[in-house]
Amino acid sequence: MENIKLLLKSKLKIIIFILGTILWSFFVYLIGGEWLYFVPLIIADILFWETINWQFWKKKKKKKKKIKSEIRSWFDAIVFAVIAATLLRTFIIEAYTIPTSSMEKSMLIGDFLFVSKVSYGPRVPMTPIAFPLVHHTMPIFGGKSYSEIIQLPYHRMKGFGKVKRNDCVVFNWPAEKLGRPIDKKENYVKRCVGLPGDTIEMINSKLFVNNKPQTSKIGMKKQWRYDIKTASPLNLNRLYEKYDITEKGYGRNKNEYAMALTEENYETLKKFPNIKKINRRIEPKNYYSDYIFPHNKKYKWNIDNHDKFVIPKENTTVNISIENISLYKDIIERYENNSLEIKGNDLYINNKITDKYTFKMNYYWMVGDNRHNSADSRFWGFVPENHIVGKALFIWMSWDKNAKGIKKIRWRRLFSSVK
Repeated sequence: MENIKLLLKSKLKIIIFILGTILWSFFVYLIGGEWLYFVPLIIADILFWETINWQFWKKKKKKKKKIKSEIRSWFDAIVFAVIAATLLRTFIIEAYTIPTSSMEKSMLIGDFLFVSKVSYGPRVPMTPIAFPLVHHTMPIFGGKSYSEIIQLPYHRMKGFGKVKRNDCVVFNWPAEKLGRPIDKKENYVKRCVGLPGDTIEMINSKLFVNNKPQTSKIGMKKQWRYDIKTASPLNLNRLYEKYDITEKGYGRNKNEYAMALTEENYETLKKFPNIKKINRRIEPKNYYSDYIFPHNKKYKWNIDNHDKFVIPKENTTVNISIENISLYKDIIERYENNSLEIKGNDLYINNKITDKYTFKMNYYWMVGDNRHNSADSRFWGFVPENHIVGKALFIWMSWDKNAKGIKKIRWRRLFSSVK
């Protein structure tokens, strides 16, 4: 009888936890406080499971009879923590680190983010057999952290919204060719500047969306590379300390510099009395760069200039030909798993001659805010919907490796939202 009571009590705790989590999630959704999603796990542990000693400063009363051994207690605590963290990381929220400067100044090297999986809907893991809390490589020893014995088809649960223009999005790098499953490809974070069906164009480093200049939201900062000529030397350390100019260096000649500047920093520096010249570095129109998508000499595109094109949208049909197939080749073959052959001037998809193609998925155009130091869609093309991981929410820690002592922590960035 006592065992039955304990069993019912245990099930009641689980039911209360599930119902409480659902109600809490709805409340958080209403107030827009997505970063609070992880709170139920902490509350549940405090109230129900007590796997973590939250009141470690209090002395425990000695019990006359031990229900569990110390080893069993530790084992239960570890299992609970791993399961809870895995579920949290897979379906709700995940930590992410900014390793490169492609999003400066919106996000800095050394920023630690929380990424919301529920904003766009969490994906069901495509490789469910994997070492917990690890992406694609085992720590310390290396090697794959997952097994491909079981691979599930792509499915996204319903989220609280869809990708919006100018969202900072974490996604799996689609251009990776190491043969890893989609959800184990390298994670990238960029700004979504183009949605399915949008028309995109870039003219002299200025981005146009649907024939209008890209709009910026509050807190969003873009920067470009500038060539600077001065009458006297500049104090580069002073520029870093006062204006947070992190990407800077000397030019070929005396008093020449190359710097990545935001629009605000550009306006400030051009007023310096010793500035003789300050010009944005722009590759000329119709200059072909072979490393720029779609890697075809027919498209004379470069990092600062490309012609208009429409981002593919689910269930829309386009005319395809020898002339434009390089725009859609990866979509047809790699992302939507069709066979594609070119015979003379004819295109064969799945062994059938055709001049049209209907997209099975939505696609996005992702670009870094640090426009001249970002490997993004300009280099490798469209980002498929099934590669989307989540939305960057807020910075919980920021670490400046160039600073010393307590200054290494960027205190102003702690718990700031991602713009």
